[in-house]
Amino acid sequence: MCTTMIVTKGATADGSMMVTHSDDDELSDQRFIYVPAKHHAPGSLRRIVNSTNAAYPRIVSQDRGPGYNTPSWPETPIIGAIPQVEHTYAYFDGNYGIMNEHNLMFGECTNGAKYEPDPVTVEEAASNDTHCRLFYSAELSRIALERCKTARKAVELMGSLIDTYGYFSTGETLLVADEHEGWVFEMCALPDEVYHSAWIAQRVPDSTVFVAANEFRIREIKEGNPDQFFSRHLLSGLKKVGWATPETGPVDWLTSVSWGEYNHPYYSLRRVWRIFDRVNPDLGLSPWVNGGSYTTDYPFSVSPKSPLSTQDVFALYRDHYEGTPFDLTKGVAAGPYGDPNRYIGPYDGDQNNVSTTTRPLSGAWERAISIFYQGYVYVAQTRPTAPELTKGIVWFGPDVASTTCFSPFPSRVTNLPLSYQVGDPQKFDRIAAWWAFDFVANWARLNYQRMYNVDIRPLQQILETIAVQRLCEWDDIMARENDAALLTSLCGKNAHDILTRWWELADMLIAKYSDGYINPPPAPPQNPPAIPIGYSADWLSITNYRNGPVTYDMPVTPQGTRG
Repeated sequence: MCTTMIVTKGATADGSMMVTHSDDDELSDQRFIYVPAKHHAPGSLRRIVNSTNAAYPRIVSQDRGPGYNTPSWPETPIIGAIPQVEHTYAYFDGNYGIMNEHNLMFGECTNGAKYEPDPVTVEEAASNDTHCRLFYSAELSRIALERCKTARKAVELMGSLIDTYGYFSTGETLLVADEHEGWVFEMCALPDEVYHSAWIAQRVPDSTVFVAANEFRIREIKEGNPDQFFSRHLLSGLKKVGWATPETGPVDWLTSVSWGEYNHPYYSLRRVWRIFDRVNPDLGLSPWVNGGSYTTDYPFSVSPKSPLSTQDVFALYRDHYEGTPFDLTKGVAAGPYGDPNRYIGPYDGDQNNVSTTTRPLSGAWERAISIFYQGYVYVAQTRPTAPELTKGIVWFGPDVASTTCFSPFPSRVTNLPLSYQVGDPQKFDRIAAWWAFDFVANWARLNYQRMYNVDIRPLQQILETIAVQRLCEWDDIMARENDAALLTSLCGKNAHDILTRWWELADMLIAKYSDGYINPPPAPPQNPPAIPIGYSADWLSITNYRNGPVTYDMPVTPQGTRG
């Protein structure tokens, strides 16, 4: 349910490589976990869990550091194991792996696939004479972060794990990049016991921007192309299951393995268009496509009109199609205060799982980049000229992109703040960073445009500007000190300052907008009166306001009609 991007080094203002991800997973586990580096005894096994379950707590384990040792919860069942390596690297983890100490970066989005089986353990496979299926994308990304320093090695490792141990569940896209190159790695299961799984990877050309939004983006499978890797079983497997005929011409990966977009037209493609159009409007890409879900109207990646900064990328994730025909802040559904959020209910169908959709919709809300059920969003970057300790940064924003604040976390810190590593979305907790941002996002719905433009956005700009300045200060300090413990302390203080300011904002919003008024701040000796806001004339005109009581007389039903 996510939107993920690679912004290559030639497309950024400072030469950074960036990988981004919004984890749009409703009320799942939103913790930002530090997994420490670790030595392992010879003969050790790396245990595998079913990582399709992102509910809190997503993993409970003694093997993955203190962040996953969640008190009072049972340990997560193991579905298999593979040989462990002697040493694993430290990394940041979410519902998928994020970034490791060597600045290897990941992003993710889920895609509909034609076949989405359950996991199969080695024991089940042996007893049923089938092939095991141990891997989903989340565990693949974590193992790559534990073992790899470069994107190319990560692609090779993940591909070999799928070929050997099998893949299960939904189709997936993983974006993986290092300082020099970025790759799109896509995978799904096949309904066969010999050709059980499929994967393909394609390099993103430098100086371009790539985006994926819940639909596979790789198209033609090209043998002998140095910018594309795929399983040695892929073409034979697609032929055996009847999804492609390689001998008749080029095979299209997307059309072979997927039904296309989730649930309704433009669930995915509108977001791809919007990002491409924002980064380079001169391309003149249309929001309407030829060829439906399998269109070729949009390129694999595009060159931006101007190099992008991290703040530019933050802005892309805060988008609700403002200023376009699809603007979610306009119209009756936006209410009197321009609320871009659209809740999902039983009339919307199973819009986040293409494989179980049973009926077409007669209409649907536009699917924005910033959406109310985002759990977290981040922009990971590797900065080529920064000191080693501050070269890799994850700008992490809990909850919804439009109302969060991005805080920088260097990949070489020795831990993350407790406030970012705790938090159950089913239990309000002022210690948890996620709850501060989730509360503000929900409270803003009382008067969205006023709160966002007057209160939330200004504070975002202040705090994110301060964070950029502090990162420059950290660069200077680490160039002299090279002290990871000091960097961890500085990073923690910045995150604490942001969280403190956000809780202060939350408390202020409660009082300021109480009972539908604007309540000015206290001004002794006599507080100013509350200001009634009411509704705009435009919004009132589309309600039944004009049909309210305008006389003491009883309304008369016109003759010939029923009252």
